[in-house]
Amino acid sequence: MGPPGVGKGTQARKLTEFLRVPHVSTGDILREAVHDGTALGKKVRPYLDAGQLVPDELMADLVAERLGRPDARVGFILDGYPRTLEQVAALDRILGRLGATLDRVFVFTTEETEVVRRLSGRRVCPNCGALYHVESRPPKGAGVCDSCSSALVQRPDDQEDVVRRRLLVYRAQTLPVLGAYRGRGIQVELDGGGEAETVYERLKKGLPEA
Repeated sequence: MGPPGVGKGTQARKLTEFLRVPHVSTGDILREAVHDGTALGKKVRPYLDAGQLVPDELMADLVAERLGRPDARVGFILDGYPRTLEQVAALDRILGRLGATLDRVFVFTTEETEVVRRLSGRRVCPNCGALYHVESRPPKGAGVCDSCSSALVQRPDDQEDVVRRRLLVYRAQTLPVLGAYRGRGIQVELDGGGEAETVYERLKKGLPEA
């Protein structure tokens, strides 16, 4: 967990390789649905374009379906869910039906100015999905993907005004979730600043010994 742009996806993917369990990113699933024009994608697109949270009912259905797949029986890493107290309750119900529990809730923190810089400078290849940043990871050719030569684009939810709205939503709706998990004794706060490998080393130290 953590604000948008703090590096949750990057760290979740690294942890996925280490633990060999699926990375369940609700953001990736939703963006794929929008890109493919599915029924779910049409429902959620207005929320994503405006930097708003997708309604809890839709998110619960999405998460329940994904965690019910065979590959998630040995474990999973949730990325981007839950984001509201209502979603915490929904996840508790889902996990109860599956006979699963949460071992850790990692919360990444960083300065808001850094979040805005990271996201507003991010560019993505619409063809192969490669990610770039205009400052820290620019492509070899300006505005062109190194892998497939497609023109890079900026996601609508990475535009600076949308990023700032997303941060407002995070403070209003997601910060209370942290209090809920802190009370359960499974929450670990981590500094999300610095190089990805440095953050990853901090993350591994917070894993259960088992």
